[in-house]
Amino acid sequence: MGVLRYPNVAGTLYPADPRALAAQVRAYVRSAPDTGPRSRAETESRTEQAAGSGTGSRARADALAPSMPGRWPKALIVPHAGYIYSGPVAGSAYAQLAAGTAAIHRVVLLGPSHRLPFHGLAYSQAEAFVTPLGQIPVDREAYQAITDLPQARAFEAPFQGEHCLEVQLPFLQVLLEDFHLVPFLVGEATAAEVATVLERLWGGDETLILVSSDLSHYLDYATARRLDAATSQAIAALEPAAIGDDQACGRIPVKGLLNAARHHGLGCRVLDLRNSGDTAGPRNQVVGYGAFAFA
Repeated sequence: MGVLRYPNVAGTLYPADPRALAAQVRAYVRSAPDTGPRSRAETESRTEQAAGSGTGSRARADALAPSMPGRWPKALIVPHAGYIYSGPVAGSAYAQLAAGTAAIHRVVLLGPSHRLPFHGLAYSQAEAFVTPLGQIPVDREAYQAITDLPQARAFEAPFQGEHCLEVQLPFLQVLLEDFHLVPFLVGEATAAEVATVLERLWGGDETLILVSSDLSHYLDYATARRLDAATSQAIAALEPAAIGDDQACGRIPVKGLLNAARHHGLGCRVLDLRNSGDTAGPRNQVVGYGAFAFA
């Protein structure tokens, strides 16, 4: 085994103990809403209801969440805060993979670079990413499909200290039976550049596209709910132009996914929409979290 990418935030954003970590992930997935599929109009209506309610309770999340019986999504958008804050919302997304646990063998994972500004998309040449649950091999052969794209390059520095990809890995390790990772951190890029990379790596049922992003940051509870509801509606409608710079830290990979989803004729379902004031934090300043599935 060559170079390994070791965890940056084990013991801070999620448990470092393997048993505690696996148990927490399973609990979040088991507690995910289980409701029937809804049309886009119903989803948008219920998103508006959630924004207008002051409760922010699990009942609000239940009202938003559709399931996909017998199938699994092609792509997910999942939040990436500490597990006590965003873990329940992430569980709502990962629960949708139940039917595909043995079929998904590759995960193309994208998230925003929080620590280092750079142009384009960075991928890691590590042999594997490591969490307390073990090693996840990187599908380095997949990079051959994008070597001619000027926006994508091997660049390790952004991965140092970055959390947005790492916090997704234990969920994938608990849920999927055997898979390889294709990880990207997204810097200054366009939605079209991201969509081109996704198109090259789209694959079939064996490939899951996963975008790691939170929503609004550090607004008061009521303001955050209104803004996050607008963002949720834009995502559900596959309208990247309606997502502003302050609406999601991962807005660039999110917009790239929306372009790709529209190109492939996918629809989006809102699975969960909450913020840190609903889960584990105060309400004077909150961070928004949404879970979205594309199929």
